[in-house]
Amino acid sequence: MNVKQFVKQHRDDWKQLEQIIVTLHKNKRNVKSQDIDEFHRLYLKAAQQLSYSQTYLPNEEVTNYLNGLVSKAHNLLYKDQLSSMKQIQQFFSTTFIGLFLDEWKFILIAMLLFTLGGVGSFFAIVNDSLHLYSILPAEIAYGVNPSQLGENEVDASIMSSSIMTNNIQVAILAFASGITFGILTVYLLIYNGIIVGALAAVFWKQGMMYEFWAFIVPHGMVELAAIFIAGGAGLLMGYKLFVPGNYSRGFQLKKYAKHSVQLFLGTVPLFVIAGIIEGFITPADISLEAKYFVAITTLIGLIVYILIGYLRLQKTRAATRALDSSSQYMQ
Repeated sequence: MNVKQFVKQHRDDWKQLEQIIVTLHKNKRNVKSQDIDEFHRLYLKAAQQLSYSQTYLPNEEVTNYLNGLVSKAHNLLYKDQLSSMKQIQQFFSTTFIGLFLDEWKFILIAMLLFTLGGVGSFFAIVNDSLHLYSILPAEIAYGVNPSQLGENEVDASIMSSSIMTNNIQVAILAFASGITFGILTVYLLIYNGIIVGALAAVFWKQGMMYEFWAFIVPHGMVELAAIFIAGGAGLLMGYKLFVPGNYSRGFQLKKYAKHSVQLFLGTVPLFVIAGIIEGFITPADISLEAKYFVAITTLIGLIVYILIGYLRLQKTRAATRALDSSSQYMQ
């Protein structure tokens, strides 16, 4: 049987299966039992036809089409049977990475705002140490003492839990502040940058920059990445509210609030990792070089995670485009 005969003989069944898939996606609750039976019958037939096509028509468009059709039907059939761990894995391997790559501009802006605050306060205090007391809150300004760096007797597990909770609260606030058209998000990003820049300036003037960053970057790599992503999520929501385009602000809020929430949820594991590092490794009695090694390792880990996610996402999107192309071929 040639490809034209194969397509002509089974085209109607495939179109019917496509229609049932669309119907089940749109209104699963009101589906009749006979529709389910028909779906199951057509799914099994399509799977058999895919097997035939892969064997005798491996290089034809119809094989790609059937592969996509059977995959759609299979995913729909077993969607509700996915374990929670599978769902979590799918979120962090594709959904979160896709949003990260789609909205990278807002994440970059968040990073630049933080950097702007940090650089500004750094040079302000380098030029005049008295600016420290006008820039930082009193409890921080009067409490910072470079000579006591690393002298911390707090229980590591308590510190880790406390730091992780505090950082997640900051991220939640930066994300949720998007509802203020992003204005409060901008303030929070700049303000947190100001604090880090001011502290860096104090240690710079004491000739202890190497020691200072050794206690910051091990947890700071993932912690700052998480804050930038959470801040970017808030900026995304704020921008869509401020510039709604051809849609109402209510529509944009409903649509992009979901994206922002998903971006924020993706940062939670990063804060957990940062809290563990800051509680157990940062205050540990190990060499400064070892702490820098941890920082480099976490940075490489983040880059590898994003690269793997990007490649997996590209593969998924290529398969989707092939399916769409094949569907047009079948019209």
